[in-house]
Amino acid sequence: MSDIEESQRQKKIGTVLQQDLVEVLQGAATQGGMRGVLISVSKVKVTVDLGVAKVYLSIFPNDKAKELLEGIKSNTPAIRHELARRTRHQLRRMPNLEFFIDDSLEYIDQIEKSLKGKENPIKDPSILEKRKKH
Repeated sequence: MSDIEESQRQKKIGTVLQQDLVEVLQGAATQGGMRGVLISVSKVKVTVDLGVAKVYLSIFPNDKAKELLEGIKSNTPAIRHELARRTRHQLRRMPNLEFFIDDSLEYIDQIEKSLKGKENPIKDPSILEKRKKH
C-alpha cells in the first residue's frame, strides 16, 4: 500500500466527520440568518497521523462561498467542539479542522458552459488554431 492511499481508519474517520459536519454547518448557516444557502461537505481527508481533517465544502449560491468560508473558519473552535461532542463515542481525539472551498463543481460547470458555448471547436475547427500554444 502506498503512502498516498488512505487507510481504512482515515476513510472511516473522514466519513464520520463528513456526516456530522453537514448537520453542524447547515444548522449554523440557518441560525446565522443564511436561509437559502446550501452547504455540502464534498469530502473530508484525514492526515495519516489523524491530527488534521481537511474539509472541502461546496456552497450554493456560489457568491456566498467566500463570506461563508470566512465565517466557518472564524468559528472553527466551536464547530470542532460540537463535532467532538457528537463523535465522542466514535473518536478518541478530534482532529484539527481546515476548511477549503471545493470548486470542482464550478470547474465542471465552466467546462460544460464552454462546451455548449459559441467557441465549439467541433463545429468551427478554425478555433483550434487560436487555442494552440506557440
